[in-house]
Amino acid sequence: MHNPLLDTSALPRFGEIRPEHVAPAVNALLAEGEAALEAVVGPDVPADYDAMSAVFDTATERLGRAWSAVSHLNAVADTPELRAAYTEALPKVTAFYTKLGADERLYAKYKAVATAPQAAALNAARRKALANAMRDFVLSGAELQGAAKDRFSAIQARQAEMGQAFSEHVLDATDAWSCIATESELDGVPEDVRAATRAAAQAAGLDTGHKLSLHMPVYIPVMQYARDRRLRERLYRAHVTRASELAATVQGDIKPGATERDNSAVMREVLALRQEEAELLGYANFAEVSLIAKMADSPQQVMDFLRDLARRARPHAERDLAELREFAATELVLADMQAWDLAFVAEKLKEARYAFSDNEVKQYFTEPKVLAGLFKIIETLFEVAIRPDTAPVWNEHVRFFRIERAAPAGSTDGPRLVGQFYLDPYARPGKRPGAWMDDVRGRWARPDSNGAAPQTPVAQLVCNFAAPVVGKNGKERPALLSHDDVTTLFHEFGHGLHHMLTQVDDIGVAGIAGVEWDAVELPSQFMENFCWEWDVVRHMTAHVDIGEPLPRALFDKMLAAKNFQSGLQTLRQVELSLFDMRLHAEPGSAGKVQQVLDEVRDEVSLFPPPAFNRFQHSFSHIFAGGYAAGYYSYKWAEVLSADAYAAFEEEGVFNPAVGRRYRQAILEAGGSRPAMESFKAFRGREPSIDALLRHQGMAD
Repeated sequence: MHNPLLDTSALPRFGEIRPEHVAPAVNALLAEGEAALEAVVGPDVPADYDAMSAVFDTATERLGRAWSAVSHLNAVADTPELRAAYTEALPKVTAFYTKLGADERLYAKYKAVATAPQAAALNAARRKALANAMRDFVLSGAELQGAAKDRFSAIQARQAEMGQAFSEHVLDATDAWSCIATESELDGVPEDVRAATRAAAQAAGLDTGHKLSLHMPVYIPVMQYARDRRLRERLYRAHVTRASELAATVQGDIKPGATERDNSAVMREVLALRQEEAELLGYANFAEVSLIAKMADSPQQVMDFLRDLARRARPHAERDLAELREFAATELVLADMQAWDLAFVAEKLKEARYAFSDNEVKQYFTEPKVLAGLFKIIETLFEVAIRPDTAPVWNEHVRFFRIERAAPAGSTDGPRLVGQFYLDPYARPGKRPGAWMDDVRGRWARPDSNGAAPQTPVAQLVCNFAAPVVGKNGKERPALLSHDDVTTLFHEFGHGLHHMLTQVDDIGVAGIAGVEWDAVELPSQFMENFCWEWDVVRHMTAHVDIGEPLPRALFDKMLAAKNFQSGLQTLRQVELSLFDMRLHAEPGSAGKVQQVLDEVRDEVSLFPPPAFNRFQHSFSHIFAGGYAAGYYSYKWAEVLSADAYAAFEEEGVFNPAVGRRYRQAILEAGGSRPAMESFKAFRGREPSIDALLRHQGMAD
């Protein structure tokens, strides 16, 4: 069988990959990987970094790229057949990587490289890659023996299985729920959302009504704008009980298979497995293990940081909540404001205070103009050009681009390829919720390239925006993005730039590889700041109907409202981060997940949600997304990103010289050195929390 997954010579052939290709390709590539392992630990391959890489890394990278393509399709184009193929292959792939990390022979060979006299002559990036490898061998159980090693391997396999189950439950629970609403029930909801839900109802064979879902392009505007309180409550209950034991009986919306999608047992088992893994490695809890590869030194340091931030934010949050309650009671006749009222009340208060609505703003942010504006910023600050490109894709709405850098002055060479990326912007059934960046391949001076130029990086940028809809005139209107959507797009592009603009040639520390997890959000959060610059916004807006740019007066209102409710929002992030850290720092938490969350809410939250709220059952970041004992990274890295952006505020937001310094110190350096060193190379000092507090309107 001609198998597209076995062709890793260029870009993935997404249009040709079928579920039946998965098992044969994975089996063949695993066999190659096993052969490479036996060869590299044998006597014919010297304890030399390049010699080992030529045999071993080339084989594992080939497997990694093929498996990445399968995993990606499983996330953005899920079908029962693909899911079955992925689920069948997952234990084999997990077992292989677990075996590599724990292989005593491979560990010994790397030790020989690290302790050889010539190791001192390795360049800084390679020394960092080697140090990371040695650390990861220990964390992968390479120093365990006998039954402990076998148990460690079994834990890894089971954790992979449970992470996949958690994700599937959330996806299936989100896709499975829907309800039909009348036109009157959607009073207040923006027209573009009503048009999309009308079309969804028609696609389902209904002559009247609107089909509502729990996907964000529907859920968020309904919660913000629907005047019908009962409808808001109905959607809220369904959303916060997804994949939980309460999902089957929410508001009478009984959905087949709801109990089978309950993540309660999955969470308990995942937490118990992580605690057992930590103890096998000689640590008191999983949080300690997680922080070994992060900037933070200890769970206590993280919790102290979070509690200090909560203390600073609390007075602002108390004022935020008091304003909401007063406005709800006096202007909206909601004396008993509930969780399903919060977004609605906040939107109405913002409209009253600042005389604009998110929906009004949304009409100016058409997707084509936003992309053009984003690309212009990147091109100006980072001295590159972004051009449309072609590649096989997995959906008709996916686009592909290339990033180029002009040849040096005086050179006769054409533009040099720096990286490429796919953009998958719209929500759809079978696509997991949220937004993320993932890599297709990393930058690498391949040991099998015979001196050719390094392999260029390729990224996938995935969002879940509302797709274009057909207007009343029968013509398709461009997709409209809320300002939050725009910020999300900039955020994910920050991750993409970190991956694609790297100049490091060692694949283990190129781009985001090897970057401490609590620093990896620095480039993404940094990019969000541009969404609040007038000289950026005015060039990436055009009203969907009349083509006029966003009026300065409306932008000024947005800017005045920038830190609206920032106190409450900060406490919410602290709540999630503290919950995550406590779950993973306290042995025995597996049996009291709800209790830990309730205790954190008692400590931090000013407006705890109702008792039926089961947010944790869809908290994919920590149970299936790599942020276990790491969710605090968003706030930790926000300190770094705000301080980094302050350099642009000080020296010029569009100053190419500052952009060049930032690019070289942070983006190009990737994981080749500790994140603190990269930050200090850019700012000349360690970060300060002052810029973050100022940006969020909470400076003393």
